[in-house]
Amino acid sequence: MNQRTVPLSDLGSYQHAVRLVLTHDVITATRPRPGILEQVLRWADQMTADFRDLLGYTLIATTRQVRLSRRLDALDPTQSAIFSSRSGRPFDRRRLAYLCLVLASFQRSRVEISLADLVRAFTPAANAIDGLGFDPTVTAHKAAVVDVLDWLVDRGALRLSDGSLEAWAADTERGDALYDIDHDICAALFRPARPLQHLTSAAGLLDSTFVSAKRSAQREAAAQRAARVLLEYPVVYYALVEPEIAEALRQSGLADSLTRLTGLAAERRAEGIMLADADGRFTDRPFPGRGGAVNRAAGLLLAKIADLIEDPDQTPATLPVPTEAEDQRDLLARIDSALPAAGVVQELAWSAPADALDDSERAVVRAQVPPLAPPLAGPFLEHSTLRAMIDELYDELGATSFTTAWQHDPRGLLVAALSFLADLRLLRPVPGGVLVLPAAARYRNIKLALPARHADGQMALELS
Repeated sequence: MNQRTVPLSDLGSYQHAVRLVLTHDVITATRPRPGILEQVLRWADQMTADFRDLLGYTLIATTRQVRLSRRLDALDPTQSAIFSSRSGRPFDRRRLAYLCLVLASFQRSRVEISLADLVRAFTPAANAIDGLGFDPTVTAHKAAVVDVLDWLVDRGALRLSDGSLEAWAADTERGDALYDIDHDICAALFRPARPLQHLTSAAGLLDSTFVSAKRSAQREAAAQRAARVLLEYPVVYYALVEPEIAEALRQSGLADSLTRLTGLAAERRAEGIMLADADGRFTDRPFPGRGGAVNRAAGLLLAKIADLIEDPDQTPATLPVPTEAEDQRDLLARIDSALPAAGVVQELAWSAPADALDDSERAVVRAQVPPLAPPLAGPFLEHSTLRAMIDELYDELGATSFTTAWQHDPRGLLVAALSFLADLRLLRPVPGGVLVLPAAARYRNIKLALPARHADGQMALELS
């Protein structure tokens, strides 16, 4: 790893720059805040080599922007979190479609565009798509455009030079706005691995190096993919990933390299491995800690779950946890069910990556792969049990302690907290309830008490 050439006195600065690149979709002179771009560019050459060698990622760095182009090994629902409005609400399908159409309407020959011209350019394309459309008299359609343009402005792809977006939203006949276009940032934001019009499955967006490489590159590809899995996900369970990935993760060198790259600490258990972030600044989902009622309710639920599991008089049933491959097949099938049936260039189409190994090579590779880890199983908790837990928390702590937004909606808070814990890979939703995953035990000592309120009004959970 080239990162070992970074002097120890500068390692903290380098790791901070790495974390900034990994946690921001694009870094500009003003995003996430002034001064950050200079801090990152100082280490651009070093990071370019390290991201390429360890993770297979490509760092795009210019004097005006920095963006990390990731290789996608799998799809998961949390990847859409990057697309959200200023209020934090995730983009729905309409907003995602509008975003693509707006970017497609920008022409390199134009350095600025009025909002009225932009709407005139993308409206026919939107109306040509069944179920989408755009009507300036429909409030929901205008609100979607506002969120999309705010998203682009926030990342520097557009810069408001005159007029007002709010004035246009209030009166599309009289209101208008003029934007400068930064085509370089637009190109950096939209970098599909393959032409989208040639895809017959969402699986065509995934990286195929690991499954299609010859034997000589298998070990290197497995190590890079294992590094990506460990870096991108809160926790990795050996039994749920491919045996090649599990074997690479069991080697200390890979985790040591990621630790030195990011400054995080690797935690190993019999079931898997995770990178722990003690400061809580290297994640979009800090837990436990400040994060509002959902974060707090999630911690309190874990404490309730731990009490139930450790109670000798109550023994929840234990069920096998579906593997990552099973989850991936289900997710891809659901995504592909929404693909349009027409307009695909079949002769150039990509679908799921194909295995390029012949039979003799495949047999050798299988011989080199260690036996699968023992199947992972977890205690099963029914929805009725979880509903009883949230009701108990409301009774014990008082409904008002869960903020105005949730004090009259314990069921809604339960759904939000369970979704949050599933994203952290602490629980696994299954029909009828959830499975408790091993990493949940890490939080079994969360105090079941109202934490102190900080000066900013947030409440933080502590580990006892």
